[in-house]
Amino acid sequence: METILIIVALVGGVAGGFGIAKFLEKTNISNLVKNAKKEAASILKDANLEAENIKKDKLLQAKEKFLELKSEHEQEILNKDKRIAEIEKRTRDKESQVSSELAKAKKVNDDYEVKTTEYTSKIELLDRKQQELEKLHKSQVQQLEVISGLSAEDAREQLVESLKAEAKTKAMSHIQDTIEEAKLTAQQEAKKVIINTIQRVGTEEAVENCVSVFNIESDDVKGRIIGREGRNIRALEAATGVEIIVDDTPEAIILSCFDPVRREIARLSLHKLVTDGRIHPARIEEVVAKTTKQIDDEIIEVGKRTVIDLGIHGLHPELIKVVGRMKYRSSYGQNLLQHSREVSKLCGIMAAELGLNVKLAKRAGLLHDIGKVPDAESDLPHALLGMQWAEKFGEKEEVCNAIGAHHDEIEMKYLISPIIQVCDAISGARPGARRQVLDSYIQRLKDLENIAFGFNGVKNAYAIQAGRELRVIVESEKVSDENAANLSFEISQKIQTEMTYPGQVKITVIRETRAVNIAK
Repeated sequence: METILIIVALVGGVAGGFGIAKFLEKTNISNLVKNAKKEAASILKDANLEAENIKKDKLLQAKEKFLELKSEHEQEILNKDKRIAEIEKRTRDKESQVSSELAKAKKVNDDYEVKTTEYTSKIELLDRKQQELEKLHKSQVQQLEVISGLSAEDAREQLVESLKAEAKTKAMSHIQDTIEEAKLTAQQEAKKVIINTIQRVGTEEAVENCVSVFNIESDDVKGRIIGREGRNIRALEAATGVEIIVDDTPEAIILSCFDPVRREIARLSLHKLVTDGRIHPARIEEVVAKTTKQIDDEIIEVGKRTVIDLGIHGLHPELIKVVGRMKYRSSYGQNLLQHSREVSKLCGIMAAELGLNVKLAKRAGLLHDIGKVPDAESDLPHALLGMQWAEKFGEKEEVCNAIGAHHDEIEMKYLISPIIQVCDAISGARPGARRQVLDSYIQRLKDLENIAFGFNGVKNAYAIQAGRELRVIVESEKVSDENAANLSFEISQKIQTEMTYPGQVKITVIRETRAVNIAK
């Protein structure tokens, strides 16, 4: 029973507790609902207030925008009205101007009509007077024909012939005076330009040759250079292509080769080998290879330095290398690079004197002899070969023509072409520029004189000024003054076709008549 009572009590307690819990839950829920309703009402109220405020702001903004647009519209209308007023004013001004022009045109037209009437009457009067003059002229001509016994046509022909003869004489005299004045002026100006050009360029004399002397400290070094059974010297000659002459000359070894580049490679290689002290075939080949690379680099550097010094830009790298190789080439003993630099400077000065393109002239002057340093043998003359190289590496047509025409292989088409030819002759023909063998020099002078003696009437012939001038004295009985000029021309043509010479040769024919009598 007690157990039952306990269970009943527990059940009753649980039921009571559950009821109490339900009651409390309902109470809390009721409170939450009330609070939520209050909060919703508050939020709704705030939202209504905010909506009213936004509505007022938007209305204010709309009003402001309307006023702004209205103001802009009114301003635009004012501007349009102003422009319309200006246009109307200009239109009125144009109308008044047109009216004025029309009035002037009407006045001019009236004046023209009046003057036309006057001119018409004057022309009629002149026609009548012309007819009267013609009648009077005919009557006078008839009277003159009767008096002179000649018709008008015969008299006119005689007058025309006399006037023609007089005009021809005066014209010939005027032409001769003009030609003489032009020759004198042209020669003076040409001499002035050439002399000024030469005086403004500093030059050097030729010193190049085909051998180089390598100095050594003692003759003991000669044996080391020759090597055992001559193996070292044979290796040097094979590697450089230079003939090495070791003779009794004290403290000197001679390097002989026509190619200055190979000669310079051999000299520098010998200097390195002697300084280092190790001289054997393997070392020789190594040093020669390094020296060859050094010379190639130096050639490029010399070319770059040359074009920079002369102010030449945009030259192709291959042409720069060719310019550098000129340092190791010579023509009649004249260093080719020095000659080309000299010609370039002369061309620049002469082009400036004549008002031509200085940079183009200097460029052509520097490149005019590039055909003398070919990598391989060619059958073309050096001028045409140089022109082909210039065309290949994108040089301008003026430069290419100047290179190809400086020895008259092709026709000169541009003004700088004769400048290059003249400056080349100035550089090569000046005393000391080029060295010639004495025998060939003397033979050339004899050949010049012999050519002159081959013509009839030549009494004496003298080659003077180092072969730059040939003076021919003729017999006055056999050669007239008119034939003297022809003789000079024929001698010059024969010299051009039969002889080879640098520069130009001046032929002067002298004819002298002497009348001698003795007073006793």
